[in-house]
Amino acid sequence: MKAHFFERRLCLPGILLLSLLGFACRSSETEKPGGETAKEIIVSAAASLQDVFREIGRQFETRTGTRVSFNFGASGALQRQIESGAPVDVFASAGRPQMDALASQGLITPESRRDFTGNALVLVVPADQALELKSFADLDGAKVKRLAMGNPKTVPVGQYSEQSLTRLGLWQQLQSRVVLGEDVRQVLDYVARGEVEAGLVYASDVRAADSRVRIVARTPANSHDPIFYPIAVVRASRQPEASRSFIDAVMSDEGQRSLEKYGFERVR
Repeated sequence: MKAHFFERRLCLPGILLLSLLGFACRSSETEKPGGETAKEIIVSAAASLQDVFREIGRQFETRTGTRVSFNFGASGALQRQIESGAPVDVFASAGRPQMDALASQGLITPESRRDFTGNALVLVVPADQALELKSFADLDGAKVKRLAMGNPKTVPVGQYSEQSLTRLGLWQQLQSRVVLGEDVRQVLDYVARGEVEAGLVYASDVRAADSRVRIVARTPANSHDPIFYPIAVVRASRQPEASRSFIDAVMSDEGQRSLEKYGFERVR
């Protein structure tokens, strides 16, 4: 299976190799007709946020006139890009450890940090699959030859998946059957295309599969760390005020309604 790593909407021509971990060009201002300039921010966000953040980004651009460019990918890969000096204004992670790592290095503005949404981890199978799976216990059978999940080394959904399978007493026997994805959308694609019998993804991602997968079970909440998504302004941002305004948009009632529409959960 061919791996894809992450999508970019930036000012670079061509394909940027993952090993570069950076951006060759960036402008915090773009020229408008008549010689005026418009602010622009770059938001690096977890792959599971791509649909809802595009919607929130459009709302933000319409209201403020500030352009938003998105860099979606695995939270761990995005963290390393920021550590390597990538010109990012806002970071939205699918897990707290990646944000904690940046905070410990002084790479985010601590007062801007917020937990803005939550999610649930679910077991999914191809919608047209005849194989009978009703619970996590059924994964232990010989019929399940491949289980897709995120890479625990770089992807929060993979870390939650490993925690859950371990606490459910299934990790040792399933580890040899695991197919790793570099982000949650890759895992979802493996399941939707029928390349694996089952996979572990966020509940919000099932909506993006357009009925090509179905949920078998939700992981018990106590089987993994709580799934919270933190967001913060990157300390090196050239547009800190606009970046804080984007976070305010995410936290607003309009932003939270968009998140709920796409299957995310409000953080109380």
